Amino acid sequence: MTTIDIHLNIGSNSGHREALIERAVAAVSSAFPDAEIKCSDIVETAPWGFESPNPFLNIGMIIRLEEAIPDMANDSDHPGETHVREAFALDVLRILQGIQTGIDPSPHRDSNGQYIDRAIDIDLIAINDWIIDNPQLTLPHPRMDLRDFVLQPLAQLAPDWLHPQIGLKAAELLEQLKQGN
Repeated sequence: MTTIDIHLNIGSNSGHREALIERAVAAVSSAFPDAEIKCSDIVETAPWGFESPNPFLNIGMIIRLEEAIPDMANDSDHPGETHVREAFALDVLRILQGIQTGIDPSPHRDSNGQYIDRAIDIDLIAINDWIIDNPQLTLPHPRMDLRDFVLQPLAQLAPDWLHPQIGLKAAELLEQLKQGN
């Protein structure tokens, strides 16, 4: 069995933000009943990528599972293991999208593709040190290192999590972002 840490970020900037986040956390916890769940403190941040007077509340979440998934390096010598990882990650993504849509079916972008206010947003940030790049999912999340609302909770929960492409720990990524690098 392999220990799998699924890193999420859950945010809301409209409606009863804290209640919506609590509802999402409860739904995610129910979807993974055998998991150990850890949540960060809630952080309040300005919207990222769009203008809005409504600040976001965000929480980080780690879902720790014991699964029968090969524990191989991100390596082209093991294409079968890569396929298993992708299939697992896509299953997780589908579960999270179902939870998000169940709480708030509204789109997260306007007709021009721009971000808009949202009642709930559940982002899959990373799974262990897996690198996944396909049309449906990119892990680690491609802009996580630019987002304080992701890095603050992640650094609180898993300061030593190492970004497999950038080579910095979560706490180091947050410090780098704070310094404007």
